[in-house]
Amino acid sequence: MPGLTLILVAGSISFGGPPRVPPDRWFARDKALHFTASALIQSLGHSVLRANGHAYRDAAWTAAGITMTVGVAKELWDRHDGRYVSIKDLTADAAGAGTGAVLMRQVAP
Repeated sequence: MPGLTLILVAGSISFGGPPRVPPDRWFARDKALHFTASALIQSLGHSVLRANGHAYRDAAWTAAGITMTVGVAKELWDRHDGRYVSIKDLTADAAGAGTGAVLMRQVAP
């Protein structure tokens, strides 16, 4: 049994351990893109729904659902491509969706 433990420890050291994740900063270009895209998706979705006769509240919540679905799908795509899923990206998406909703409230109540 000690021999197996030694082999496992030596094997994990020789392969370098877990893969390194690149730094994920709160204030980075990627977060600004997530924020902006989510604000635009929220605003556009809300506008389209309102133009098609939906009540304000229904349009706002449906657009928020669409916006967050796109954000989660983007993170799942990143994972599929071998990149990491970032909670900070999803937070930027949520902040953008909220900002888009507030802007739509100011423009067209």
